[in-house]
Amino acid sequence: MKRAIPQGNRTILVMAGVAVASLVAGLGLSQLITSPAKAEADAAPPVAGAVTVPVESRVISNELTLRGDPRYDDPAQIRIETADLGGPAVVTGQVPAVGSTVDAASVALEVAGRPVIVLPGSLPTYRSLQSGVSGPDVLQLKAALGALGINAGKPDSDVYDAATAAGVVELYRKVGYQPPTPSKELKETLKMAQDSVRTAESALTTAQLALTKASSGATQVERLQADNEVRAAQRALALAEAGTPSADPEQEGGPVDIEGLREALAVAEAKRAEVLAGSGSAAETAQVAAAQRELTDARTMLAEAKDATLTALPASEVVFLSSLPRRVDSVDVKLGSIISGPAMTVSGATLEILASASADDAALLAVGATGTVAVLGQDVQVTVAAIEAPGATSTEETPAEGEGTEGSDGSAAAGSGASGDQKGRHKIRLQLGQLTDEQLTTLQGGQNVRVKMPVSSTGGEVLAVPLAALTAGPGGESRIERQGAKGATELVTVETGLAASGYVQILSSQEPIAAGDLVVVGKRGGEDASDGATEAAG
Repeated sequence: MKRAIPQGNRTILVMAGVAVASLVAGLGLSQLITSPAKAEADAAPPVAGAVTVPVESRVISNELTLRGDPRYDDPAQIRIETADLGGPAVVTGQVPAVGSTVDAASVALEVAGRPVIVLPGSLPTYRSLQSGVSGPDVLQLKAALGALGINAGKPDSDVYDAATAAGVVELYRKVGYQPPTPSKELKETLKMAQDSVRTAESALTTAQLALTKASSGATQVERLQADNEVRAAQRALALAEAGTPSADPEQEGGPVDIEGLREALAVAEAKRAEVLAGSGSAAETAQVAAAQRELTDARTMLAEAKDATLTALPASEVVFLSSLPRRVDSVDVKLGSIISGPAMTVSGATLEILASASADDAALLAVGATGTVAVLGQDVQVTVAAIEAPGATSTEETPAEGEGTEGSDGSAAAGSGASGDQKGRHKIRLQLGQLTDEQLTTLQGGQNVRVKMPVSSTGGEVLAVPLAALTAGPGGESRIERQGAKGATELVTVETGLAASGYVQILSSQEPIAAGDLVVVGKRGGEDASDGATEAAG
């Protein structure tokens, strides 16, 4: 039988349970409720502390940032002289592809079945070159042929002669075309001159025979000697005019004096006339003299006709370019079209970067200075090839409007905004270092690039601290606050050097400083904490 709890005891137990529950609830609420005093204490700023960074050993350099456009150097238009073609300038072949290269003795184009040969030279083609002409363009032609290993005669003579014509023939053989032939009229003139010489020679022989027959005073030996001297002089002159080497050992290897040979012939003929005149007929003697003059004139005409038929270099078949090789940038004609303007545009075969800079920035650069340009994530070296002042003559174009030049902090220079122009700015031509095929293809796209040019550097690692670590002393001297091993700090006077990229070089110090020493760049926790110090420390 279960014993019942008295009523009084039951009341005590209930009250004890309620007390325990109230205690537990009070403890829980005490964790959630913060007193005003504690809340004020928690809101108070922490105790201020120093923000420190170590002294570093590093290279400090200051750089100029430029914007530039990749392009091939020295662009030029190729124009072909077509006035002497005698018909339409139809493109019949040899049309180059964009990106191909033309060099000395290349055929740039074929017009009306004839080649347009590329040669090195700064003078443009302004006339056809043929026998008898002289001038600086002849000197240029001889120099161009000489560079190809072709003998074109005396290089210091500005006369287009037989040797120059022979060199032109060799040039056409080199490019695989037949040399130009003389016109029908010139060929007919040459044939007539040859016939005249033969007729004059025959007339002279007839006159001489008549005189010999009429002569009786001179001995047979004297007449034979006089005739032999005349024939020897005639043979020597004929060989010289035909270009055959002389059999005379004194003349071998030296220039042939054709005029001298003609004078020698005249003397021999005069001597023979004197021998025969002593006893011959005066009429026959006069006929011989007249025949001799006719022959001399006929031979002069023949020499001139031969010169006129020497191979010429037509103006329509050659173009001179100041530097070679060249890259074909664009072609303005096609097979079957008629040339009416520039045939193509070529540039140097070397890819370069054309940038611009203000006068102040340009003054920091020099020809030969090096920098870098990032291409496909890799730095490629660039070298300053030329600095052109505003207004200097140049075939280059300036970078696109709005690109401008950046300062050393990476911001665009004043006046180079979207509406700014490039007037008054210096042009900076930069040569590129070794490129991979992928990098070359990327730059050929012509997109604007950023070039970094160091303008000052420590040249090696030096002691350096963030700029935020510097403070000014009462006398204006520079100081840093160095922290010791136990947290105490001391001010150390320093001499500074080059400052760039947020760091400054420490040249010397009042107390020894080493890499790894901690210097104060700001305070942690106070209202006067330096944002710049925190940024530098980060």
